[in-house]
Parts: sequence; C-alpha cells; structure tokens
Amino acid sequence: MDSRISARALAAALGGWRGSGPAYEALADGVRLLCLDNRLAPSTALPAERELAAALSLSRTTVAAAYRSLRETGHIASLRGSGSVTLPLRRSDPGRLDADADSIDLQQASPAAWPGLPAVIAEAAAQAPALVSRIGYDVVGDPTLRAAIADHYADRGLATSPDQILVTTGAQSAIHLIASVLIGRADRVMLETPTYPHAADAFRRVGARLIGVPVDSDDGWDVERAEQSFARALPSLAYLMPDFHNPTGRSMDEREVDAFVSGARSAGTLLVLDETTGQLDIDRQGDAAPFPDDERIIRVASLGKTVWGGLRVGWVRAAPDIIRRLASGRPVHDLGTPELEQAIATRLVPRLDEIARQRGELLRAGRDALRTALIDTFPEWDVPRVSGGVSVWVGIGEPLSTPLVMNARSRGLALSAGSRFAVEGGHDRRLRVPFTAPPATLERAVEILRAAWDDVRGGRTVPAREDFATVV
Repeated sequence: MDSRISARALAAALGGWRGSGPAYEALADGVRLLCLDNRLAPSTALPAERELAAALSLSRTTVAAAYRSLRETGHIASLRGSGSVTLPLRRSDPGRLDADADSIDLQQASPAAWPGLPAVIAEAAAQAPALVSRIGYDVVGDPTLRAAIADHYADRGLATSPDQILVTTGAQSAIHLIASVLIGRADRVMLETPTYPHAADAFRRVGARLIGVPVDSDDGWDVERAEQSFARALPSLAYLMPDFHNPTGRSMDEREVDAFVSGARSAGTLLVLDETTGQLDIDRQGDAAPFPDDERIIRVASLGKTVWGGLRVGWVRAAPDIIRRLASGRPVHDLGTPELEQAIATRLVPRLDEIARQRGELLRAGRDALRTALIDTFPEWDVPRVSGGVSVWVGIGEPLSTPLVMNARSRGLALSAGSRFAVEGGHDRRLRVPFTAPPATLERAVEILRAAWDDVRGGRTVPAREDFATVV
C-alpha cells in the first residue's frame, strides 16, 4: 500500500462535488476527477465508507453506492482487510484524453510550438560534434546559456551576472528544487489561491504548511490578507505569479507589489516569482509593475509557454549564495539539463522579445474567439477580459465545476475544474478555460461545454462507459 488519504483530506480535495443529479454518482465523479488529475495516486487507500459518510454528512448507503460505481468503472478495487484502493489508470498520461480527431484537450494551457523552432533545432544539432565533446553533467548549466539569460535580465533593467543563474529542466523542476532545498517540513509557504497546482503539489510534497492569499481576475490580490499572513504566520517562502497570473490572467499593480515586498522583508520571507507567463502579453497598455532587485527574491522562468512545452529548459535567477545552495542540493533530483536542449535555448533566449510578439498575435486570436463564444453561449457566466497569459478564469455562477468537467470529458473535452487550482478548497464556481488552441477548436469546445452544462443543470450524470479511464 503506497499511501492513505483520510476522510477529512478527501472531503477537502473533492471540493464542490455535488451536482444536481444522484449524490452517489456525483461523489463517484468527484473521485474519478481526482484520479484523472493525478491528485489521487494509484494504490491510495480510501477512507472507510462510514468515515467518509461522516466527513461529507452523507448516509453510508450513498458512499457505498459511490464506491460500487467506482469499482464498476475500474477506478478502485476493494480488498478484503484493506478497504478500497485506487487503481492505475489504463493509459499512460493521467488526466489527458486519448488522441483522436474529435477530442479536445484544454488541460494543458500551452500554445503550439513557435514556428521558427525547427530551424533552430537543426542549427543546434549541426553542432553535435562540439556538444558531445563535453562531459554532459553540469548541475549549474552551460556558461554560454547562463550568460545569455543574464543578458536577457539586464535588458529588462535587472543587472545580472551568470553566477546568479542556474539552468533547470523546466520551471517545474526549478520549483521542486527550491522546495526541497529551501523549505523544511512544517515550514509555512504562502501561495495565491487559485494558484498553479503543480507548485502547490511541490510544496506539499516536502511537508510545507500552505497559506492561501486570494487573487481574483477583477479585484486582484487580497493585500490585506497578505499583510496579515506575513505578520502572523511569518512564512519562510511565498510563491507568486505576479504577471499574467495562471489561471486568472491578472497582473500586479504597484500597490500590490509594494505590499508583498514590504511584507516579505518584515517577515524574513523569500519571494519566489514565477515568470513563465510573464512575456505572454497580448494588448496590455504599459509594462507590468516591476519587483525590485532584492537578494530575497528568486525568479523562475522557462521556455515552455513562450517557445514550446516540449523544450524542457528553465532557470532560476537568485543571489549567488542561493544558487550555490540549489546547485549543491540538485544531484538528488537530477544531474543537469541536457546539452542539446541548452544549445537550442542559447539560440532562443536572445530572441525572446521577437518570439513573444508572435505569441501575442497567436494568443489574441484565441482569446478573442473564446471570449466571444463564451459570452454569446453563456450570457449568465462571468467571462473576464484579460490582456495576456494563457487562460480566462470563468465564473459559472453555481458550485458545479467538478460535475461540469466530468460531463465535458465524457463528450471529448478535457478541462480542469476550478477546485484543482485551490490551495485550501473552494473555487467550485470557477472554470479555467485556456485560449491556447486555434479559434475553431475553442469555438467547438464552447459548444461541448453548452451541452455539458445543460446536462449538469438538468441533473443528468456523466454517461456510463465500460472503460471510462481509457476514453476520457
């Protein structure tokens, strides 16, 4: 048995699982979604029926029926003496649809590859003899790439030396490294809620205690809550996406920046700024409010959103002593970033401003098509306007995000429920809808959402499938 989840923890993870249909099937769908999103790992022991019934204020009969439904679709197995455990999904990539002509995957909020990338890859590959002459193990990163990244920051007004840069295998790798090296068990970590879920997972994995600070598409960051959290909790670290925040698309203004910087300084908190979406500007008027160059600020970025999700190159910019600590702790995770990817990145980083302009045009088309379709199809929904980033944080008015996502999956549309982005539960009245796909695809996705919404509002559940895990 790999792990166990308590009834209280499962109830919190389920969030707004209740739809308007049968309670047992809505509960089963909520557990299915946790499995599909990989929030419930395979071989996780589920709470006993009586315990979960008490935590959810349900009858034991309802929970028993939900578990029976999950057994029928192959999501759990009940073992004598061990209770019920989750089963591995019968496909390689939990949470994504099988690739076919009719399915639409909007879980991964990442644009298609920059069109100029194949030529850059070919150019880097032509230098293969020089690349393979290197030892290939370097936990800090190629000096030429580090210098290029330092110049990129200098062009933004942040004087940077290469010894302030550590190259990683993507931003997520950088976040995991920061969490494992700089955070100890029971340390407090402040995050926005909603937030990038894999960042929250990284801090939970090292045993951190998470503190949520609300952020909203319209009202921005809850500065008062942040100030109170800094003063009372004294967090060791705060993780923020200050520019084109994922999922809300919001960017910090000067007042918000000042509040977080002041609070971090007074509490002795490290500020981790995730800048992976920061260059995805569509039509913002003016630059984002800048954070100062401070030794307690750690910046994380990557080429995943700007160039291509398959190019696993990211980096950390921090004070040299923090870089040395991260480099010393890195061999536990990996032994460096692949040389070919670094050679490709070295050619791309000086062109990031040019690439970002092209991405802005691509994202504008998707954003405008999606927003128009959503407003026309769902006049009752709150569809905020964003000036950059990768998604809109849609208000659906009712706590039906989980059943809506499950119903849409059965129709071939993969999305992430609002609760996936919550730090402490909630966001069941929200849905993240990326606009990184082509406009025609996004318009078709909205049509599917309409049918799924009508189903959920009408009390109908997800159609039963013999092999649900394989199809959705």
